[in-house]
Amino acid sequence: MPCILHIETSTSICSVASSVDGHVIFNKENKTGGSHASCLGLYMAEAVEFVRNKGLRPDAVAVSSGPGSYTGLRIGVSEAKGLCYGLGIPLIAVPSLKIMADAVIRSGVEADFYCPMIDARRMEVYAVVYDKQMDEIREVKADIVDETTYSDYLCRGRIAFFGNGSEKCKPVISSLKADFIADVYPAASSMVTLAEQSYENKVFEDVAYFEPFYLKEFMATVPKNKIV
Repeated sequence: MPCILHIETSTSICSVASSVDGHVIFNKENKTGGSHASCLGLYMAEAVEFVRNKGLRPDAVAVSSGPGSYTGLRIGVSEAKGLCYGLGIPLIAVPSLKIMADAVIRSGVEADFYCPMIDARRMEVYAVVYDKQMDEIREVKADIVDETTYSDYLCRGRIAFFGNGSEKCKPVISSLKADFIADVYPAASSMVTLAEQSYENKVFEDVAYFEPFYLKEFMATVPKNKIV
C-alpha cells in the first residue's frame, strides 16, 4: 500500500498527516485558527522528514479540495502542488465534506442520512447529503438554513448533522429525527481511506491546472476606515 502525505486546510483547523498501508504514522494539527500560512509548511517539512527517517518515500499527496475557507483551501492546494512538483508524485483531491461523512459513518453513528456542514456566514452553510453507503443523494450546495431546509429528508428518516456549520443550525432544526454530532471536523488523519481508494484506482488530478472547489467566489471586503 502507498505512503501518502495528507493536507487539510478547509476550515480554521490546519492539519497534516502521513499514512502507510491505511495507518496514520504522523499527525499534527493546529486548532488556534488563522495559522495555515505560518504552520502548514513547517508541518509538511516535519511529515516528510518523519517518512524519510522511516526509510519510506511519499507516493502521493492528498489535499482537501473544498468547499470551505477560500484562503485555507488556496494555501493547502498550493502546498500540495509544490510537493507534487518537487517530489514528482501524483496529486489526490478529497472533498472536505466527504472527509467528515466518511469519518462519522466509520465511527458507527447510525442514521438514514448524513449531512456534513461547513460554516459559511450568517445562517449559511456548505452542505451535502449522503446515504449509509456514502452515495451522494443531494449535491453540495450553499444552504441558507431554516426549519424547512432539510424537511424532505427528515420526513424520510433520521439525519446526522455534523461539522462546524451544524452548531449554528441546531437551534433552527428542531425535528426529533435530527441528531447533531459534536466535535467533527475535516482532518488530515481522516483522509486516509478515501485517499488510498483514489490512489488504488489511479484517480489523480492535473497538478498544473487543479483548483479547489470553492463553491462561491471570494468576496473581498472594503475597510470601513479608509486611509488615504
